Amino acid sequence: MKCLAIADLFINAAMMESGLKALRDNGIEVEVREWSHGSVEKLQEDNLRVEQEGAEAVALPEALLQGTDDIDILITQFAPVNTAVFDKLPKLKYVGVLRGGVENVNLQVANARGVEVMNTPGQNSNAVAELALAMMIFMSRNRFTPGTGSELLGKTLGIHAYGHVGRLVGRKGKALGMEVVAYDPFITDPAVFEADGVRKVDSVEELYKCSDFLSLHIPATAETKGSIGYDLVMSMPKGATLVNTARKEVIDEEGLMRALTEREDLKYVTDIAAGIQPELDEKFGKRVFATPKKMGAETAEANINAGLAAARQVIDYLTTGNTRFQVNK
Repeated sequence: MKCLAIADLFINAAMMESGLKALRDNGIEVEVREWSHGSVEKLQEDNLRVEQEGAEAVALPEALLQGTDDIDILITQFAPVNTAVFDKLPKLKYVGVLRGGVENVNLQVANARGVEVMNTPGQNSNAVAELALAMMIFMSRNRFTPGTGSELLGKTLGIHAYGHVGRLVGRKGKALGMEVVAYDPFITDPAVFEADGVRKVDSVEELYKCSDFLSLHIPATAETKGSIGYDLVMSMPKGATLVNTARKEVIDEEGLMRALTEREDLKYVTDIAAGIQPELDEKFGKRVFATPKKMGAETAEANINAGLAAARQVIDYLTTGNTRFQVNK
């Protein structure tokens, strides 16, 4: 069998080679090609278009797909897997995506052509959790500029969605002496929270009212888009910080702007710049911060882990038929 792996500036060719070594060890021929961009910013622009408009919005260079008519397996992180890609890979049976989201794959075409698509959730969880805590320290210490800051010890940390990342954020927060509370409507067993020493609250409103730091981990769905806005932010305690390492779409940006205007004690930090980020930066100065690019998962460990997970899944799928991580069943 043959596998084509498409590297990029985030998961580079060396990382891809390391992560997929197990495929070669199992007799699968692996070729790594790079989806080239002049800068990380250019890659981010393509990623954003794909996330917002779908896999068909961005075309891969023709040279990247030359001589691929015998490829059985495709591994990618961000490269779009659209109709043109499926056309170039007529023997394709399996697509592995090196992250939880699969917005870069046209699932409708995959289904029509009988191609199984699997993701690798949870491989970047620790990287995102560490970033969330780092952002809390960064903002509580005045973005490392002169002035009296504050400590995390004794503060209440709210976790909005208690999945892989949320649990790690909570555990790390407790290690720093924080009181941790969480809300997740999909986890009904209180024992899940009790096992981690976390107090479960029964509503999102209650969560925001008691959180000095609120760490967002909800997905962007029809129900959650624009759901974090004026009322919730305004209900937060004095001096509170909203930390968003989830998705920018869950924020009602105009509502956030209004809350920050009316409450000069509130802060907002994210690794997904808002559509109005320049305006936020100009108006609120050190009270807001956005990283230059989405960087929650950007550690060497997370990238290699994703490759290792994809390799394990491919081998498991080929040997046992396991489709646990298939997203287009």
